[in-house]
Amino acid sequence: MPKKLRAYFAETPFFRDLPLSSQKKDALIHLIEDEYLFEFLAGVIRESEEILTISPTIDRREILELAARMIVHDLKAQAASIRLFDPKSFKMLTFGAYGLEDSERATAIPVKKSIAGRVVEGMKSVVVKSIMKDPLYRQKQIVAQKGFNSLLAVPLRMPSFVGSTDDILGSLQIYYLEDDRQFSRLEIIRAEMLARRVSYVMAKKRILDMKALNDKKEAISDKIFVKLSHREGVKLKDFFNLIIPELDELIKLHSCSLFTLSEDQKSIQQEAAYPPEHSYYEPGHLFTLEHHDYFWATIHGSKEYADMPNERIDPSYLLIKDPFQSELISPGLRSFAQMQEIHSILFVPLRAAAVTRHILCFFATQQKQYFTEDEIELLTFFGKEIMKAVRLEFLGDMLHDFKNPAIAVAGLAARARKLLDSEDLNPWHAKLIYYMDVVARETARLQDLALTMTGEGREEEIDLGQLARERFELNRYAIEEAKYTNILLQPVVIEPDLIVLCPRFGLERVIDNLLNNATKAIPRTGGFIELCCFRAGEMACLEITNSGEIGQEQIALVKSGMVQGRGLNIISRFIQNNHGRLDIVSEEGKSVFTIKLPLHSTV
Repeated sequence: MPKKLRAYFAETPFFRDLPLSSQKKDALIHLIEDEYLFEFLAGVIRESEEILTISPTIDRREILELAARMIVHDLKAQAASIRLFDPKSFKMLTFGAYGLEDSERATAIPVKKSIAGRVVEGMKSVVVKSIMKDPLYRQKQIVAQKGFNSLLAVPLRMPSFVGSTDDILGSLQIYYLEDDRQFSRLEIIRAEMLARRVSYVMAKKRILDMKALNDKKEAISDKIFVKLSHREGVKLKDFFNLIIPELDELIKLHSCSLFTLSEDQKSIQQEAAYPPEHSYYEPGHLFTLEHHDYFWATIHGSKEYADMPNERIDPSYLLIKDPFQSELISPGLRSFAQMQEIHSILFVPLRAAAVTRHILCFFATQQKQYFTEDEIELLTFFGKEIMKAVRLEFLGDMLHDFKNPAIAVAGLAARARKLLDSEDLNPWHAKLIYYMDVVARETARLQDLALTMTGEGREEEIDLGQLARERFELNRYAIEEAKYTNILLQPVVIEPDLIVLCPRFGLERVIDNLLNNATKAIPRTGGFIELCCFRAGEMACLEITNSGEIGQEQIALVKSGMVQGRGLNIISRFIQNNHGRLDIVSEEGKSVFTIKLPLHSTV
């Protein structure tokens, strides 16, 4: 350095012509080297290291705001603002500031014809000597009120470390009071160096975020693996209770709901909730999308990406930043948010083949202004794992429902085969036809159960009494094939014209499971099962009574849907989805299960 500095001065006419002796010139060079440059470089190193001390574990916006404050102080400026380039909207989004409030500035400005846009497009610093004279700076009224007259805008680059994702680009704008300010090259280089140190901190944060994301995914996968390794069946609500606590650090959860869209994409209903008592939505109730703007916006988005004061509409999610001000929120949901102290709501669409099949809704107690791509990736990963649970629960339910019909079909087929050995089939002709009709009907039902996507089918008008009689007779054959000789089946009592509107397969599953549970509940000493169907006001009732009592605690669990048994969960879910009721009475050595469904008018 001394030789270079001495050589530089030797080649500079101004220094060469100074009326100083050689000894004084050498002393001046020595003074500059030992005093000024030493202090200057020590200060630059200190400023640089100060920025590197910013913790990469804090929020990205907080990192940038801390860095902006340090740079303002180091460069003797008045304020600084940060804008990041959003490739989805092709706009520069506000991302924190020091000495300026976010509310004082536009949340998004175009890349073209803006100072921040010029910086990002060229990744070079831009000097604005006089803000009021520069045509690219449009928010002149705000800076005039603050007394800012000049600025230095330097580029920011934050690496993504992911091959398919571009680096995050931005602009750090540093404001000064002086008008027509002359910025030295040394000031510009110094500001650029400090901005690069900010990028270094952001790179460390990105690495930690990626590790945290992978750790969370691994934790979720491990819990699912352990759950699946157990012999008990898989249920969706169990997965919610198991996995959602892993997300609480990410989004301070009040509650979470999973919704399923109808095939025509016109309606939606809640599939599961955590915790169920904190859900705003009624289980099983169908919501029409056109009457709920937030569901519509989640699925269809907007014509362009929008980051507004109260909402952020992204192709990957819809964030309601302020439920109390957002026009997308219904009055009922707004009241619920106020009562439950919910300050932001996140909707994440879960898509398959570019079609939204489900929506995850997260109610948060903290006010979130944005979600990073990593956070949305984790929530989407959670959603996809939940979808696996839905499929596994469905398959488990199907296998559970195959049991009784399969036993009855096998038994009736065996009986028919035995009758065919008779020399004279005429006496058994009617019996054989009946057996074959039941076998054909039940095998067709089993085939439909295997092929259907819901296990229940579409709604149709059903005579509850007639269907109950058919399932009771089928259960009779299953009992006989199982050699249960200690069970007495009482004659059924059926009132006529008990028409209900619901999926046939679903109602058959409910009756089969009720009869199967009643059969299992019969004491070893023996007992009875009886079935009756009757009208009670505007409800059609199916009542199954069996010997044996169950405890009051178990009854409470059944009604709340918290039982371990798969059959009772199938029953509970069907009743919720079809606006019915389940009444249970257990006393005097017997238990009575009553299913109530709304009567359907055929007029």
